[in-house]
Amino acid sequence: YLLEQDFPGMRIGPEPTTDSFIAVMYGDTEGNVPGNALVVDPKKPFRKLSRFGNAFLNRFMCSQLPNQVLKSISIIDSPGILSGEKQRISRGYDFCQVLQWFAERVDRIILLFDAHKLDISDEFSEAIKSFRGQDDKIRVVLNKADQVDTQQLMRVYGALMWSLGKVIDTPEVLRVYIGSFWAHPLRNTENRRLFEAEAQDLFKDIQSLPQKAAVRKLNDLIKRARLAKVHAYIISYLKKEMPSVFGKENKKKELINRLPEIYIQLQREYHISAGDFPDCLKMQELLENCDFTKFHSLKPKLIEAVDNMLANKIASLMNLIRQEESNMPTEMVHGGAFDGTMAGPFGHGYGEGAKEGADEDEWVVAKDKPAYDEIFYTLSPINGKISGISAKKEMVTSKLPNSVLGKIWKLADCDGDGMLDDEEFALAKHLIKIKLDGYELPGSLPSHLVPPSHRKPFQTAE
Repeated sequence: YLLEQDFPGMRIGPEPTTDSFIAVMYGDTEGNVPGNALVVDPKKPFRKLSRFGNAFLNRFMCSQLPNQVLKSISIIDSPGILSGEKQRISRGYDFCQVLQWFAERVDRIILLFDAHKLDISDEFSEAIKSFRGQDDKIRVVLNKADQVDTQQLMRVYGALMWSLGKVIDTPEVLRVYIGSFWAHPLRNTENRRLFEAEAQDLFKDIQSLPQKAAVRKLNDLIKRARLAKVHAYIISYLKKEMPSVFGKENKKKELINRLPEIYIQLQREYHISAGDFPDCLKMQELLENCDFTKFHSLKPKLIEAVDNMLANKIASLMNLIRQEESNMPTEMVHGGAFDGTMAGPFGHGYGEGAKEGADEDEWVVAKDKPAYDEIFYTLSPINGKISGISAKKEMVTSKLPNSVLGKIWKLADCDGDGMLDDEEFALAKHLIKIKLDGYELPGSLPSHLVPPSHRKPFQTAE
């Protein structure tokens, strides 16, 4: 849908189809690269995936094609999630570990739900749990929302939020985009405006990714530095507690069992937040296979270097990134479905709200001006103008808050004289109508909304 074309190796159907991880990337020619060849390619960022073995690499491929969207972003298409009996058949590799590997390196994770199939299977639940610690990257798409009516859609949305709340242990509500993400006619058109607004929000979110890529990498670097520091404290503590000669195995078992207490002790001793420590159960599993006597002692100079980097170097690096971003043109995702939402009269919000009448010769407020004039003349104008006090009495009947009415006044008072003539008053009423219809007010008055008597005449060249 985003690329607006098929990619090599793609297969979409109502039954579970894709059983492979497909990296969809830009390439001058169309083609596939199998997993084993992909992990030895130094130009691709997948070398570390070789540790998941042949069972995974046989289910991994890169699909390359010359598509403009892929010049800015690459997409990882994960296999369909299994449910019911199929879950008992092993994939042959650790599916959740692979998902976690990708989750740590990507900029955005999109969970797709079907309006007719909201159940979160055990495998899907495990998959979502493997994204723990990456909650800020997750977005949810409720697809095929045009296949239910408004009443059903409200129930479906509520049920989805309830299901997600059970799986994702965060107090914040995830952002869910509702829409029909395919190029076929809508089954139910009553929510068309909602779908357009949601799709636009999702596109904006994806389009901003290339711009924030450098900051995201810096954020990941800081995360890893803090984690490395904590690991150093844990490992050096375990090394220090080990006996020099006898009883090493028993001491090792004791230390592994005492790991939760050691965490608390280190938190107090070094003033580290509990959130910086790795998962205790996972750490206990990993330590089972380690030889504690080979661990290194704490090196204060290295810890000092990490602290110095986090306190000073990162700040200057952040300033360099900001300078670079301000000097470079804004990098946005173009091509495919992204261009279809920008061009011509079918762009989001075209001809609606403050943009209504933008390509018409006649002033858009003129059609309602006779009704606004009737109100204007009941407000006792002096020399064709009403005072702010008189205008306020009428404007507050809209029940809009003062902050909004203040903005409307500023936009409508074109000559800035603190009074409104009949055209300025009609403009104020039009702007109130725009806001009451649920549209946003413009930051500054667009040229097509400027009242005719306040438009500057064109200067002719002599």
